[in-house]
Amino acid sequence: MIDTRYVEDPMTGDLTVIRSADAGPILEANKALASSGDGYSPSRELRRAATVPFIVYELWKNLYGVDMFNPDHGPKVMELLDSSEWAYLRTAPGTLSRKPRRRLILP
Repeated sequence: MIDTRYVEDPMTGDLTVIRSADAGPILEANKALASSGDGYSPSRELRRAATVPFIVYELWKNLYGVDMFNPDHGPKVMELLDSSEWAYLRTAPGTLSRKPRRRLILP
């Protein structure tokens, strides 16, 4: 669940929206998945890559202008997931952004 708070600056009247969520359970599940196998399906046709909490999706949209649900943004999403800054979102080892024919498939 995402919590939303609105804080008004009494001096300027500016309104700040603060969004927060407990992503801990998702990140713990990511850690467990990352240490259990190579992420491939039994047929080896598909490979699990990451689970991104919705609060991180919102953050990426606000900070980087990246919409992970937009297929055109797939290369940037894969680049973000390859970065050490976002490594805790990964659920399998490997590199995503250096594979030219790789496509991002969303559930």
